[in-house]
Amino acid sequence: MSAFAIGPHLIEHPVMLAPMAGVTDRPFRQLCRRLGASYAVSEMLSCDLSLLRTAKTQFRMNHDGEPGPIAVQIAGSDPKALAAAAQHNVANGAQIIDINMGCPQKKVAKKMCGSALMANPDLVQAICREVVESVAVPVTLKTRLGTDEQHQNVTLIAQLAEAAGIAALFIHGRTKAQKYQGHSDYDLIAAVKQAANIPVIANGDIDSPAKAAAVLQQTQCDGIMIGRAAQGNPWIFQQIKSHLATGQAAPKPQPTEVIQVMYEHVKNLHDFYGPATGCRIARKHIKWFLKGMNLDPIARQLMTIGDAEEQLLFINQNLLEKAA
Repeated sequence: MSAFAIGPHLIEHPVMLAPMAGVTDRPFRQLCRRLGASYAVSEMLSCDLSLLRTAKTQFRMNHDGEPGPIAVQIAGSDPKALAAAAQHNVANGAQIIDINMGCPQKKVAKKMCGSALMANPDLVQAICREVVESVAVPVTLKTRLGTDEQHQNVTLIAQLAEAAGIAALFIHGRTKAQKYQGHSDYDLIAAVKQAANIPVIANGDIDSPAKAAAVLQQTQCDGIMIGRAAQGNPWIFQQIKSHLATGQAAPKPQPTEVIQVMYEHVKNLHDFYGPATGCRIARKHIKWFLKGMNLDPIARQLMTIGDAEEQLLFINQNLLEKAA
């Protein structure tokens, strides 16, 4: 298990948090970094600067108290607009800019953004070059394997990106057409790693210490990114980190620790978003944390609570005290 660098920033170990829209907000990034992630990227931000004043964008641009390096992901299809967005985010504290060419969602793809850009290598290269030349911080690229099974051109995209000055590549092992169905294919990621002279990080379906070790072995990548497997299980980072260092995963948390960390995270969400929005957003996290704990009646009751103070009180009285 070795460190690597993205530009001047040392990434101390290879276990990283993947950006996920609607999930990797500042409270979740802070939680995952505290529990072992070496690196975390913000939720995707539109390059449309007219959206800057919206509440959603303001929350997504908040990095107060967050450990560095601060990495911000931007999305769009116009090179100059993306360059302007990169400059704005660097002025707001971003230390690394990540360009999204991996999102497969229809509402993103229909604007020729996200993974849809992989259909146009010339535009990919123009975007990478324009953004790299616009800022003095490292610029990274998040991609998929291609648009579909017949058009898996990630190796070409990687070559164009590296030539344009991209500092690291993050590759999800599916095509745009697959979305999150089927299985990740790591062979193409391995081919990119073999051909590239910059760090390459593998992403997709990495959900256990054993799988993480196997993917690193197969791809020889510099790092791995954990996405959905971290939802409700932020301990996965220290478990994988321990497994890679010693061959033995860190023990799974006891129910008391799960509830305690959940309580703290819910409170952090309330503090960050305000009571009403924080209470609503907390529900999906609570559902993830409690999955598999045989607390169905209690969990269902907790999901109906719409008041922030009552939400915390219920967790404290019905879960924390019982778990202890």
